[in-house]
Amino acid sequence: MWRPTPTLFTFSYRRASRVAASLLMVIASRAMRPGRASAARPAHSLMAGVLLHGGYLGGVWWAVSAGLPAGISALITAGQPLLTALIAAPLLGESVTPRRWCGIVAGFVGIVLVLAPRLAGVDAATLGIVALPIVVNVGATVSVTLGTFYQKRFVPGGDLRSGTCLQFVGAIAVAAPLALLTETLRSDPTATLLAAFAWSVLMLSIAAIALLLLMIRHGEVSRVAALIYLVPPLTALEAFVLFGESLGAVQIIGMAVTAAGVWLATRRA
Repeated sequence: MWRPTPTLFTFSYRRASRVAASLLMVIASRAMRPGRASAARPAHSLMAGVLLHGGYLGGVWWAVSAGLPAGISALITAGQPLLTALIAAPLLGESVTPRRWCGIVAGFVGIVLVLAPRLAGVDAATLGIVALPIVVNVGATVSVTLGTFYQKRFVPGGDLRSGTCLQFVGAIAVAAPLALLTETLRSDPTATLLAAFAWSVLMLSIAAIALLLLMIRHGEVSRVAALIYLVPPLTALEAFVLFGESLGAVQIIGMAVTAAGVWLATRRA
């Protein structure tokens, strides 16, 4: 199976997927003729793209490619709902109810249980070696948190197609210089790579981001952020079904705790 080499190749791969996604969104916008509101606040859409895509995805991909264990990366990223809940009130005036706090904390505890097998083999020496990737991953988590608030505050409306296209342009502005300065931009176009590229463009860059932006537009950011807790449990379940990876009792309990936490954090009164 193809995997990114432990270099900054991930930046050029991500850059290429954003370019392809941007072109597709331009075509869709032109074909469906969005109204004038679609061009509103382009600078804010660009900045949201820098934070949501360039800072977050670029930072996480680089940290993992630089040697950060996937479990540690997932645990750091899982802190995003906690950070979102902490700053929701001062930034947007959103109140986080005690019930939602219980759900957010329970979800994080569940994530720790799900990731326990991957965290068991990490010692102090390993953490010392990957100190810089840890810092970058933390910065990426802060970036996506601020990007969520920025999107909610400054891009509350407008056409999603052209706005998303501008976000991808903002992401390219971050990734392209790093790729040009640090990489050869060479890759082997194998069937696996092309399939992964298509998935990244169509499902991750377009479909998933469109859903995220819709949820941010119509819901509270702390409620939306809590859904991120579902990623590690679903990943562990998919790895069990597709690749035969082990799934222990502690992980199953963690999945149940995470699901209960997300339910508490996202249900309406």
